[in-house]
Amino acid sequence: MAQLNFNPGWIPWAPMDLEMTIPDEVPVMTLPNTAFFPQALMPLHIFEPRYRQMLRDVLASNRLFAVAGMDMRRVQNPNEFEPPHRVATVGIIRACQKNDDGTSNLLLQGLCRIEIVAILRDEPYRQIQIRALASEAGATPDANQTLRKELSRLLKVKAKLTATASGEMAAFLKTVEDPEAFVDIAAFSLCEDAALKQKLLETLDVHHRLELFGKQLRVEIEHLKLRRLLQGRLPDEKIADN
Repeated sequence: MAQLNFNPGWIPWAPMDLEMTIPDEVPVMTLPNTAFFPQALMPLHIFEPRYRQMLRDVLASNRLFAVAGMDMRRVQNPNEFEPPHRVATVGIIRACQKNDDGTSNLLLQGLCRIEIVAILRDEPYRQIQIRALASEAGATPDANQTLRKELSRLLKVKAKLTATASGEMAAFLKTVEDPEAFVDIAAFSLCEDAALKQKLLETLDVHHRLELFGKQLRVEIEHLKLRRLLQGRLPDEKIADN
């Protein structure tokens, strides 16, 4: 068993201090193109019979289950069923609403990175043996704060260039002081590259995690600036005419 001290002060409806025990075995959902992070909030619609059963069982116990990304490089292997990435995240159900048709909508909050040690069974739903993973600062607090502020600036620049709702998330992230929580929430909410997202999840060095995401954002910003320069005054739907 692994002890986790969790302080979700940035979430208004969560208790200020919560001590969780992460068990050695948990159910897991294995989903394509998904990387779930600690601190993040993930809405899920539960409709498959196996996951309905899983939901009933976890609601009757500790409300914990993991979400793992599906390793698409191994999907074609006939000997593997829904192969998960090695690193995933355990979350706790914060809210759940059952619908008249038997499906459910829930909100899962990430608690802890985990390593999948073994798949114990696949029926009636997948159960895995896990090991909790702890992050390392990788640098001084001041160095990580400097990177956090730079990442916040880059996210704001990208939001202005794309003119999307991501600006609201970028504004919210400015209130998240902890560098690790900041980069995890930002990666989950704003990273568009599925492979990079999984890499960020697997990177336990917080300083390196901040650097990796910052490097990707700079590349994306340069591409957006170039696109805007080439587009000129044409609207998006007319860019092919330029």
